[in-house]
Amino acid sequence: MASGYTGERRVHLEALAELLPAHGLVSRMVGGEDPVLWVWHPRTGHQTIVFATPSNRGWQFLWSPGGQGSADDLERTSATLRQTLAPAEPEG
Repeated sequence: MASGYTGERRVHLEALAELLPAHGLVSRMVGGEDPVLWVWHPRTGHQTIVFATPSNRGWQFLWSPGGQGSADDLERTSATLRQTLAPAEPEG
């Protein structure tokens, strides 16, 4: 059974998904009645699942390892996701 937040959760995840291609990321909504966003970097193959959840500060996105971002700042959240999944910088 889907939670009462399913529709709102889907709206936030879809809004984030729209911005990800501009950051070099690809995504797909999965989870049916309990939607989550599967996000990956096509060059590195690194991937994560993004959850959207209400909090005392509004809607938040959460992903592994320890990532989070605000639904109120989708651009910053997209950039942070890209940093999480981007290729590692070569050590010099």
